[in-house]
Amino acid sequence: MAEKAVELDSVEQAAAVFGSADQNIHLLERAFHVVALYRGNALKFTGEEADVEAAAHAVDGMLTMLKSRIPLEEQTVRYCIGLARGGEENRLRELTGEFVAVSAKGRPIRPKTLGQQAYLAAIRQHAVTFGVGPAGTGKTYLAVAMAVRAFKSKEVSRIVLTRPAVEAGEKLGFLPGDLQNKVDPYLRPLYDGLFDLLGAEAYQRMVEKQQIEVAPLAYMRGRTLDDAFIILDEAQNTTPEQMKMFLTRMGTGSRVVVTGDVTQIDLPNKASSGLLDALRVLDGIEGIAQVRLTEKDVVRHPLVQRIVRAYEQAAAKKETTRP
Repeated sequence: MAEKAVELDSVEQAAAVFGSADQNIHLLERAFHVVALYRGNALKFTGEEADVEAAAHAVDGMLTMLKSRIPLEEQTVRYCIGLARGGEENRLRELTGEFVAVSAKGRPIRPKTLGQQAYLAAIRQHAVTFGVGPAGTGKTYLAVAMAVRAFKSKEVSRIVLTRPAVEAGEKLGFLPGDLQNKVDPYLRPLYDGLFDLLGAEAYQRMVEKQQIEVAPLAYMRGRTLDDAFIILDEAQNTTPEQMKMFLTRMGTGSRVVVTGDVTQIDLPNKASSGLLDALRVLDGIEGIAQVRLTEKDVVRHPLVQRIVRAYEQAAAKKETTRP
């Protein structure tokens, strides 16, 4: 059996590392099959040598997160564990914890993973950014946060959010109400992000002043969008023609973010996805960035990460066994 100790500077730091009811320490013990003991100002791990080294490295990563003022939530601790397993915990020093925006309830919005940080950097530095990754990686929410930030800093004069209204097993005609009522369910994730960041009242005021527009992709045809932050969500469900139409709506002083998950294409012919086509056609074009987020960047319930990984493994197995 081997032992490894990590020095903690203060009671406050120790409390953050341990978490509520020692939940963070229990996560470390289960992940690395070690026993943790806190004595004096040192957190000591006991177990197999490789396991105690990895557990100590995970704590080093957690301390780096704290220095960047990133709270040690369950997902954050799991992220540190994942990097420590790959010997990459030192990369957490690259995670600045920079504020992106503040929610309507005063909650700071900041990148929680290196992938998210690279995504935000790409949005800042490029006129067009493709953010591609599985569910739960924050693609849409962070794009909306950057749009709100750009509007508040007067970089743009309006925010335009759109989605293709593709039917995933249900028919629009079966939904009650007029056309707006029928398409609203498709746009709900965009509304949710705006409400969280602005509050319902501020959002409504901006809509009335035409500073925010949330609409189906079909409404973009024939328009030129100047001085706007434009987000196309669920882009995997566009056709190549729709994607070209959307990208050519971009006007002077505008910025575009396209988000999508290529594993969740609801089109009848999945090979005809406008997102897949655009990633191929526009690869290497100056001013356009492509950022790939992975299951490591999932920031929802920990089970989502496992679900994403299981589906990716099943898809890979299916591909290798195909005749």
